[in-house]
Order: sequence, then C-alpha cells, then structure tokens
Amino acid sequence: MFFYVLRRLGAVAVIAVIMTVIVFAATHILPGNAAIMIMGKYATPEQIAALEERLGLHAPLLTQYWDWVSGLVRGDFGQSMIMDRPVGPIVAEAFGKSLVLAACAMATVTFLGIFIGVVSAVHAGRPLDHILSIFSYLGISVPEFFWAIIFIFVFAGWLRWLPAAGVAEPGAGFVAFVAHLVLPVATLTLTLLAHVARMTRSSMLEVLQSQFIKAARARGLPERTVLFRHALRNGLLPTITVLANDFGFLIGGIVVIETVFAYPGIGRLLIFAVERHDLPLMQAIILILTLVYCLANLIADLLYAYFNPRIRYGRADG
Repeated sequence: MFFYVLRRLGAVAVIAVIMTVIVFAATHILPGNAAIMIMGKYATPEQIAALEERLGLHAPLLTQYWDWVSGLVRGDFGQSMIMDRPVGPIVAEAFGKSLVLAACAMATVTFLGIFIGVVSAVHAGRPLDHILSIFSYLGISVPEFFWAIIFIFVFAGWLRWLPAAGVAEPGAGFVAFVAHLVLPVATLTLTLLAHVARMTRSSMLEVLQSQFIKAARARGLPERTVLFRHALRNGLLPTITVLANDFGFLIGGIVVIETVFAYPGIGRLLIFAVERHDLPLMQAIILILTLVYCLANLIADLLYAYFNPRIRYGRADG
C-alpha cells in the first residue's frame, strides 16, 4: 500500500503538470482582451498598452507560462487583474466556503444515501422499496436548479422559515450560519442522494445473495450482525467510488447552486473570473478544482483497501 500511495501521488503530480499546460493554454485563447475589460471600452490605446505592459501580457506565452508555474511552486498564484489583490487569499476564502457547503452536503448524502440503499435492499420488491425507488428516480430526473427554486419559493418566500440566499454576517451566530446553509445543502443532497442510494441498493442486493452471507446466516448469526458487519462492509465498495466522484462534483460543479443562492463560493468566483477575463484567478481556480478531484479519487482507492483488505494494489500493479 505504501508504494501504491507513492505511485498514485506521483500520478497526481504528473496530472497537475499536464493541467497547468492545459489551463494556461485554454485561458489564453478566450476571446477578448483582458486589459480592455479592466480599463473599459473608452480607455485610450496608450492606457491599454501601459496596462498590458504592467500585467506582462506583451511577453511571449512561454515566458508567461514559466513565470506562472514558477510562482505556483513558491505558493504565489499571482495577482487578480480585476481586484488587484493576491489570488491566493481570494481563492482560499471562496474555497473554504465551498468546502463547508460540500462537507455538509456530503455528510448528509452519505448517511441518508447508505441508509436508504440498505433499507431498499433489505425490503427488495416490497412497497417500501418501490416508494424509495420512485423517490430516487425523481431525484435523478429533476435538475438541481428546479429544486433550488422550489425550496426558495416554499421555505424562504411562502413559509419564511429560512433565508433565500447569501451567507450569515460575521458575528450573526451559529443559528444564522446554519440557516443560510440549509437550503443549498438540501438542494445538493436531493440531487446526489439518488446516485448513492441506488448504488448502495444494487451492491447490497448482490452481496446479500452471495455464498458467504448465506453461510453466515446458516451459522445462526443475528441478522443485524450479518447485515452490518458482513454485508454492508463489502457492499459499500462501489458506493465509495460514487461518493468520491460526488465530492469532486460538489467542489467543482456547484456553480449553479452557488449562483442561485448567491453563495460566495469557488464556483461563483469562477463565473466572476470568466466574465471579467481575470486570467490569474481563472487559472488558480481551475487548477485547484482539478487537484481536488484527483485527490478525491485517491482517497476513494485508499478507502477501498480499508474496507476490503483482500485488495492488494501493490501486487496488482507490480
């Protein structure tokens, strides 16, 4: 496992290097001139040229790429063209808010998804299983922005129980902090819950029909022990991959949710950077999202090994 982890970390490093090239190239072929977007269409050619010189936009692309990568190695993500502030603190603040939102949604999805999947598998073919299956298909079929609008209309507009958007002001207290998270977390949970529940149900059904489960029941073990100690441990393996992919989605794919709920996370910040052609900000965000997704998949593989010690990555890869 030790050498497997080293190899995977090496692969993540290689992907990161490749992504720096892709991200740099992609952000520099976007239409529009960054200097014009900053100065405005009424700026004089001399003003635009002076700003381009200050931003280093006149330098060859290879020079710009090398300067950017060298800064990344030193922990310097550059200077935001629009806000005229270091990119690192800006991205860190937005990423922290997105991480809180994603962690809350992930914890809820994990608990409810596994619970619903196990209950559906145990009651396979019965009315409860059908009800939960309809609920799961409904969650898969309806887009997240629809649930977001419904939640805002019902709980913020009609009932006035929860705030419709934004985050709690500093010093507002824990209750206000949680209240601003409820609706976006509920929307993300409902969107992803079906994937986890369906995968858990399918995997549990397969495990419950296996020979070692039949043998455990034949030995007279309590059904609770058979279900949670033997079946669930093996049935969770496919679910782990789904959860890891969902976490990568939660960090990198919540642009719609953060936009609808005016939540100042990294997804909304990315939209801001793209609209204003803020190259350093765009590059930093996309690169960080890529690394998060790679690390999420690495964690999924490590959890595979934890839940199933029979897996020997080192031998398999050797």
